[in-house]
Amino acid sequence: MGIDRRAFFGAVRGPLYGGRLSRGQVAGMTALLDRFERDGRTADRRFLAYMLATAHHETGGRMRPVRETFAATDDAAIARLDAAFAAGRLPQVSAPYWRRDETGHSWLGRGLVQITHRRNYEKLAALTGLDLVARPELAMETGPAVEILFAGMLAGAFTGRRLAEHFFVGEADWVGARRIVNGLDRAKLVAGYGRAFFVALGG
Repeated sequence: MGIDRRAFFGAVRGPLYGGRLSRGQVAGMTALLDRFERDGRTADRRFLAYMLATAHHETGGRMRPVRETFAATDDAAIARLDAAFAAGRLPQVSAPYWRRDETGHSWLGRGLVQITHRRNYEKLAALTGLDLVARPELAMETGPAVEILFAGMLAGAFTGRRLAEHFFVGEADWVGARRIVNGLDRAKLVAGYGRAFFVALGG
């Protein structure tokens, strides 16, 4: 049975979006719903709910692909990251991966889940068939960004952890599922989003 779009959007509008949805938010969520219905690998709507929750969190609720720092251009994002690095606000970073390489590409974070570093663009390119190495900016397009999100979370390409390790018969690890993307950073917050999306999906 397909997802009832009217019921879904009616259910998420209030709890997650303050009563109003933009065209961009509707388009982004529709792309994820469509992709889930086409996938065929799982009918478990908890998977979709947690993917929606992750996209919601990682994009600041925009539900469209974003750059790291939410900058409008690569150059603006690079400048913001350089400033933060110089000020010591990125202690986890040993080498500034966002600076343009000899090909002119920057490997800063982009997408619905922001992939960073060339090696991760290479990994997701191999999984999706998208030429993310020659064209990393593809991650800023909705279709490719959705493919990256699905590949990363279903196959464990982001951290090695997969949705199937956290959601299966008798188990719904909404908090631990954050490890699929980023350890336990804001795990309870994202879990709350996930549960809200699951209810909206008829769960």
